[in-house]
Amino acid sequence: MAHAIRFHETGGPDVLRWESIEVGRPGAGEVRIRHAAVGLNFADTYFRSGLYPVPLPSGIGVEAAGIVEAIGDGVANVAVGDRVTYTGFLDTLGAYSTTRLIPAAPLVKLPDAISCETAAAMTMRGLTSAYLLRRIRAFREGDTILLHAAAGGVGLIVSQWARLLGLKVIGTVSSEAKAEVARAHGCDQVVFYRREDVAARVREMTDGKGVDAVFDSVGKDTFEGSLNSLKRRGLMVCVGTASGPIPPFNPQLLALKGSLFLTRPALADYIADPAEKAALADELFGHVAAGRIKIEINQRYPLNDAAQAHRDLESGKTTGSSIFTVEGD
Repeated sequence: MAHAIRFHETGGPDVLRWESIEVGRPGAGEVRIRHAAVGLNFADTYFRSGLYPVPLPSGIGVEAAGIVEAIGDGVANVAVGDRVTYTGFLDTLGAYSTTRLIPAAPLVKLPDAISCETAAAMTMRGLTSAYLLRRIRAFREGDTILLHAAAGGVGLIVSQWARLLGLKVIGTVSSEAKAEVARAHGCDQVVFYRREDVAARVREMTDGKGVDAVFDSVGKDTFEGSLNSLKRRGLMVCVGTASGPIPPFNPQLLALKGSLFLTRPALADYIADPAEKAALADELFGHVAAGRIKIEINQRYPLNDAAQAHRDLESGKTTGSSIFTVEGD
């Protein structure tokens, strides 16, 4: 019997339930996949809490890797026995499961050098890092970025990739332990956001100029400080809202702070085109396979312990990537 984590009401981690499910044959355009590992992402908590509303009851999770067991009519991009990974949004919701049906379109075949565990730990984070550094702006060698949550899963990948591109990274962290992790993965300088004025420290580190871009995954608590850290005509990238949604503001604020640019991107819009998705994935997989970017899996949880995993994630206890290990049905 297959199993999945589902929730029947929104709320805290305790709403997550471990349930038996029936998985039938794939329909047209679908595949049945047996998961080997499932990714844990902060976005998962948004579905659970209701910030991202979905019809209930619902599965949860949007990223996993495993083996294709069966294919439906019209599927040509993968075959039975292929090792695959995927990430997405509503089209992939339900990844917290041992076996599932899923549309074939989001699936990406894994190269031999990438394990299923590594793929589950990096597909969403890696593709997010890829579009941030390779599509959002034409960064030039010597540019400086401010990276919030520098010791997190996306943070560690962005720092390593930025170093390959010749960029300077100033990262925010909450502790000395996380500072060590961030520095070890390419972060040039760190700011301790709980005890330092982030914008003031960034100005000190950049001789008063500010940074070219900010990657802000925190949201409400860091928004103003992020804007104040930018140089004239700098780019503010709101890539997450871990502390809550950003309050409404007058766009005139952007002019007053130096004709700033602001974007709130979503991964789905950068991988919607199959050719662009393949290009980003190939570049990501190439760096990881060659060892230029290392994927740190620092937390592993059994899939039926999803509630504890969410508690750890939301309390800031995790570093790097976290995955769920999946036992056989």
